[in-house]
Amino acid sequence: MNTTWRNRPEAGGHFALRVARWLIFNLGRTAVLVLSWPVALYFMLRRGPERRASRAFLTRLLGRPARLVDVLRNFHYFTCTTVDRFYLLAGQFWRFELECTGIDLLHDALNEGRGVLMVSAHLGSFDALRVLALQRPEVGIRILLDIEQNPGISALLNELNPALAATVLNARQSGPSLALAMKEALDDNCIVATLGDRLRPGNSPVEVDFLGAATSLPAAPWQMAGVLKVPLIAAFGLFRGGKRYEIHFERLEVPQQFERRDRARNVANMAQRFADRLAHYAGIAPYNWFNF
Repeated sequence: MNTTWRNRPEAGGHFALRVARWLIFNLGRTAVLVLSWPVALYFMLRRGPERRASRAFLTRLLGRPARLVDVLRNFHYFTCTTVDRFYLLAGQFWRFELECTGIDLLHDALNEGRGVLMVSAHLGSFDALRVLALQRPEVGIRILLDIEQNPGISALLNELNPALAATVLNARQSGPSLALAMKEALDDNCIVATLGDRLRPGNSPVEVDFLGAATSLPAAPWQMAGVLKVPLIAAFGLFRGGKRYEIHFERLEVPQQFERRDRARNVANMAQRFADRLAHYAGIAPYNWFNF
C-alpha cells in the first residue's frame, strides 16, 4: 500500500477547515456539493503525487488506462465524503441513507462480551461506520488516529464532537502503551477501530497479494486479534452518490490456536483475507479508493 503518505502535508490548513465548516453548516449540503467539483479539480491539479497514485490505482482496477476524468471523479468522491465527514462527526446521521449489510454479525460479536477489533481502510467513509451508535449507544467506540499527522482533523473533531474526541487512541504513542490502551478498551467490551491498509514507521509488515501484486500491510491488527482472541470485523463504508452510503461488516476468522510457532502463518492468512475483502469492495466502488 501507499507508504509515502506520512511525508505529505495535510491537505488544507486549520483556517481552511474552519472556513469549510462554516460553509457546510450554513449553506447546507446541497449547496456545498455544487462547489465540490471545482474543489476536487483544484486539489487534483495541485496534488501531483496523489493524482499519479490515483491514476495508477484506477488503471489497475478498471483494467484500462485511467483517464483524467476518472481521476477527477476519484477526487470528487473524496471531496464529497470529506464534506459528509463534518456532518457525521457532528452526529447528523439523519442526513443520509445508510444501508447496512452484516450488522447482525457485529451485534453477535459484541454480545460475546470480549470487545471487537474493527479494521477498515482508506476506502469510502470511515466515519459512516459509526452508524452502530444509533443502534447500540451504550457501546463505546475507540478510534486509533495519528493525531500529529492530522492536526486539522483532530482539532475539528474536538470542536464538533468533544465526547468522541476524548475517546481517540493516539497511534503515535509507544507500542506497549498503545497495546495496553487497546486491551483495556476491549476488556470493557468496546469497539476498537483502526485502519489496516497503511504501514507506519516502525510497524512490522506482513506481505499479501492485493489485486495481483505484492504489497505490505501492518501486522499489528492481526497479531492483536490473535493474541487477545477477540472478534475481528472488517468494515467498509462505501459512498454511492447522493446521500447514499453502503456499510458492510464482515467477520474474519481468528485462529483459536495462536501459538508462537504458528503466529507468522496465522497473521499472514488473516491479513490476506482482509486484503481479499478490500479488493472485493474496491472493485465494487473503485472511486472510493482514497489511499493516496
